[in-house]
Amino acid sequence: MNDSSDILNAALDYLDAGMCVLPARLDQKRPAVTSWKQYQQRLPTPVEVRAWFSNGHALCVLTGGVSGNLEMIDFDAGGALFDHWAKLIKAEAPGLLERLVIERSQRGGLHVAYRCAVPVCGNLKLAQRRGADGRLETLIETRGEGGLFLCAPSPGYELAQGQLINLPTLTAQERDILLSAAWALNEHLPAPEPTPAGCSNLARPGDDFAARGDVCAVLAGHSWTLAKGGQNEYWRRPGKTAGWSATLKDRVFYVFSSNAAPFEPNKAYSPFGVYALLEHNGDFAAAATALRAEGYGQDVPAPDVDISGIVAQAGDSAPAEQQTPDPGPIPEHLFRVPGFVAQVMEFTLANAPYPNVGLAFCGAMALQSYLCGRKVCDRGDLRPNIYLLALASSGTGKDFPRKVNSRVLFEIGQVCALGDKFASGEGIQDALARTGAMLFQNDEMDGVLRQVNLDRENKRESIPNILLTLYTSANDVYPIRVKASQKEAVHIDQPHLTLFGTATPQYFYESLSRRMLTNGFFARLIIVDIGKRGEGQTPGPARNLPQTILQTARWWMEYQPGTTRRNLLEVHPEPRTVPCMPEAQEAITALQRQTEAEYDQAHARNDEVARVAWSRTTENAGKLALIYACSANHENPTIDLLAVEWARAFAMHQTRRQLFLAASYVAENPFHAECLKLLRRLREAPDGQMARNRLMRAMRCKLTDFDQIVGTLLTQGDIVPVDIPTKTKSAHGYRLV
Repeated sequence: MNDSSDILNAALDYLDAGMCVLPARLDQKRPAVTSWKQYQQRLPTPVEVRAWFSNGHALCVLTGGVSGNLEMIDFDAGGALFDHWAKLIKAEAPGLLERLVIERSQRGGLHVAYRCAVPVCGNLKLAQRRGADGRLETLIETRGEGGLFLCAPSPGYELAQGQLINLPTLTAQERDILLSAAWALNEHLPAPEPTPAGCSNLARPGDDFAARGDVCAVLAGHSWTLAKGGQNEYWRRPGKTAGWSATLKDRVFYVFSSNAAPFEPNKAYSPFGVYALLEHNGDFAAAATALRAEGYGQDVPAPDVDISGIVAQAGDSAPAEQQTPDPGPIPEHLFRVPGFVAQVMEFTLANAPYPNVGLAFCGAMALQSYLCGRKVCDRGDLRPNIYLLALASSGTGKDFPRKVNSRVLFEIGQVCALGDKFASGEGIQDALARTGAMLFQNDEMDGVLRQVNLDRENKRESIPNILLTLYTSANDVYPIRVKASQKEAVHIDQPHLTLFGTATPQYFYESLSRRMLTNGFFARLIIVDIGKRGEGQTPGPARNLPQTILQTARWWMEYQPGTTRRNLLEVHPEPRTVPCMPEAQEAITALQRQTEAEYDQAHARNDEVARVAWSRTTENAGKLALIYACSANHENPTIDLLAVEWARAFAMHQTRRQLFLAASYVAENPFHAECLKLLRRLREAPDGQMARNRLMRAMRCKLTDFDQIVGTLLTQGDIVPVDIPTKTKSAHGYRLV
């Protein structure tokens, strides 16, 4: 066991060397400090380090910018691939290997550490392979921005070369050599990224090009160079003079460089995907049109198989997700909103028992939306009212952001404007009639979503219909029903309702229907998929709010831009118009043209779901940009280019995610629903593939029905047959295309 004084001295030395060092839990390989993520932005003080390591027996170092662009390459499985990797480094760059810091880990692996002259990216999986049990194992990966690693002199860790306090600083090219050598040892390639022409139909130009097009000529035409030929070709990105950045094998272009835009690292692309990205900036429709003009996709004979009976049951069109790629959950960088939202998020993440950045974002955005409600608008009179829906399972800590918002409103004397449950549509109206602006934080949105589908008569006072009407009435006069005790109707001038609801993913996905997607309510929801529960930490009380948060909240409460009052009940706001910078307005206009083009295409193909979704994208982006401006500078908000670019990226992602969910869950008929279900099962499986017997059990249907579903999807090109290795012999199965 290492002496605690050795650990303390090493920790202080690492800190002096500019590394962010924290005490660690040896068995869990994570920091032993609560709220440790704050140290991804700052170094600890010597006082903190001395207090932590007075009895500490293990330490870890955070990688990335906080430690001077520190990056570590982790060789797992007892360092199985280290010698092969070292040979490649010696051949490519003599002398580079000897400059690196190398240590052995507690399980026989190896760590290679260095700093880089330029910022490093997040953690990357560099080399993977399929184990004997069929599972995918990672043999080489990095720890970069946002990562960490345990290190010497922690028990079980021993330096083999160099010292961590004397890390070398590599150039971007030298770092690229290290990563490229690791990527060259990768044995596992993922399936190509899906494209809008994803199913194998050679009558389509994109699929025909994927089968016979000259993808090498396309790469060469954009300054990519062939570094090494053979069955598995190595390609070098533009501007690079050594090493390689991608491989081309079996017509799959796998990119591992993080500097190979427009390609993303650790992703595979079909030849059509390469062509569309390089030749048409990712516009697949334009790419398909250009390829058809070159003769691709024409005069391809139809298959001899007669599947008319099956296709008739499946509907007139193939499952839509083949034309609707999954954009995935919202990227974490889109949760970054400067100013007030960032401050509330930081407090929430530092004190929540299970901090989750998505939940913190929803809570902070909802609070900002309420605070500036009825007080600001853009020049088109768009208001900051939003409906946020966080998809979070039980136990993810979804109550803490609500507690923070409740406490803020209590401290500024606005707790009367807080609502929690939707007892009825009339109750929502009555609450708004008293206050004019409300923040509803509802943990039972599953029931509201189900009512959207059940409310077939569209009754005027139903909860979904009232929510929809209030959303569109934020800049108008909203009349509510006349009660028996009243002589005349009551009106609310410019009502503001902010909704922060949560629902379990299972019930949300089950509730999706064509009705929900086309009635306008769904298109106005900002849906954030929370994912798994955050790492636990010692929680702090929500009542210990920083004064900066309370000061801004009170400022909004006291801010009355031209509000007039006829009597105690009738308040008539005159909101401040937030200016928009010229370049920001140009970006909004460009987004408007883009969404109108998408709308027109959806209209031409009679796609009602897509038409409704694209019709609200620009409006959603406008609301988000307005809230962004109010958060960034509450005293003098301005919609600048940063606000619009962020809002555009967020709103476009939301629309694409909505369309993907529609394609994955909303069926035209029962048979189509079963086809979608099978595709979802494969999508959830490792590598998108599953043995036939396991897949049949997951589907829970008769053998004849299963064979009919599989036959349809095979014919449509949505899946392909594969042999899956097991411990004894290969199993017949299917893989998602």
